[in-house]
Amino acid sequence: MQESATRVLAHKVGRRSFLKMAAVAGAFGATSGFASSGATRSATEEEVKNPFPGSKFVKTICSSCSVGCGVIAEVQNGVWVRQEVAQDHPISLGGHCCKGAGMIDLVRAETRVKYPMVKEKGQWKRISWDVALDRISAKLSDLKKNDGPDSVMFLGSAKVSNEQAYYIRKFAAMFGTNNMDHQARI
Repeated sequence: MQESATRVLAHKVGRRSFLKMAAVAGAFGATSGFASSGATRSATEEEVKNPFPGSKFVKTICSSCSVGCGVIAEVQNGVWVRQEVAQDHPISLGGHCCKGAGMIDLVRAETRVKYPMVKEKGQWKRISWDVALDRISAKLSDLKKNDGPDSVMFLGSAKVSNEQAYYIRKFAAMFGTNNMDHQARI
């Protein structure tokens, strides 16, 4: 049994691939010892107590869903650097879920889309809000005219409030369709 497992492994990793991986691992091991010597120092007591001097605290709410849990964002030079749970918040009462705990990562993500984009000739290009809304409305008009209002489906979200959900449903009805659902069911 063990012999057949060894044979299967031997077929997956060839000798040349094994030697390449061993060389890379050896080089990494040798250089990592040099790279870490003297590169860091222990934090001072003041740095441990206040790692971001001059920052300000902004009370805000988590936008991951429509509950609206309290978050205290620590902002330094216009950048969200750290966050805490708002202990005195009337809704979350000093707690929030894992999505709220990771909200800072969502806001600071390099892949976050911050403005309308369109892909032209294989490249993403920034467009204005007016152009984006004009394109969307033209596409919706074309779909309704050519394929009928039921060719479109509108989706709600856990991120929207009751009032926003009402507006989305009213827009779908105005468009002429009952194709409305919640994104969690997809």
